[in-house]
Amino acid sequence: MTTPFTTKISFFRDPANGQIKEIPVTALIERENSTSFNAIKHRQLNRVVTLYSPVLAGYNANAVVDQVKNVLSNYELPQGVRFKFSGEIEEQEKNMSFLSNALLAALGLILLLLVFQFNSISKPLIILLSIFLSFTGVFLGLIAFQMPFVILMTMMGIIALAGIVVNNGVVLLDYTQLLIDRKSAELNLSPGTLLEKNEATLAIIEGGTARLRPVILTAITTVLGLIPLAIGLNIDFFSLFSEWDPKIYVGGDNVIFWGPLAWTVIFGLTFATFLTLVIVPATFSIIYSIKLWVKKII
Repeated sequence: MTTPFTTKISFFRDPANGQIKEIPVTALIERENSTSFNAIKHRQLNRVVTLYSPVLAGYNANAVVDQVKNVLSNYELPQGVRFKFSGEIEEQEKNMSFLSNALLAALGLILLLLVFQFNSISKPLIILLSIFLSFTGVFLGLIAFQMPFVILMTMMGIIALAGIVVNNGVVLLDYTQLLIDRKSAELNLSPGTLLEKNEATLAIIEGGTARLRPVILTAITTVLGLIPLAIGLNIDFFSLFSEWDPKIYVGGDNVIFWGPLAWTVIFGLTFATFLTLVIVPATFSIIYSIKLWVKKII
């Protein structure tokens, strides 16, 4: 729909002779037909009305959308009328759905590979439990330091964290099972026979003691390596070798993008290290006791 255009006259004084001249506005502008606000738009044969509104600086778009949803929930919309948030919120939902499916696929592949490695289902489930508990460390760290949950980079950090936690759990449980097998060979036990609870407990303690240093060193080196990325430590190596001035500074645009991923791995790995050294051996001991109890019943 086009709006009618009325020709108007513009007055100005000619600086050459001082006379007042009249020039029509049409000589200074270009007319263009465009749709007005009363145009009817459709999407998939449904009438659509789009409202645009920016979010002020200092406010979180997700929090604003949640408040709008709470307000709209108190209204009774007419039959056939529904609302949907698009733009940034829609893209975040798509990214969250994709990354959630990627996380589930990664955990499924990890569980499958661990079953083949250990030839058991209990040990992979123990490691999988430590992965889920490490996610608790991520959320606790974000809450404690008042950091936002960035959909893309935080979820990528969680997926990367799963691989690191698995490594520590495999190192601990594999060595513990090796000690149990050695003890069974020393006692000349038949295949499939379980050690007594006391012997198994000593093997679990020895395995945790022997693998304490590798697990802690893995966590420390990973955390220290991610701190420059988390705080945005920048060094100009070109000026360092050409002018002997590294131009070191903290912050910048890169920390906005990579910071959430780095902090996610730091929080989760710090929390998961204690889980690996405490929860994993304790859970392994409980499951071993259950196996002994089942053997006695059978």
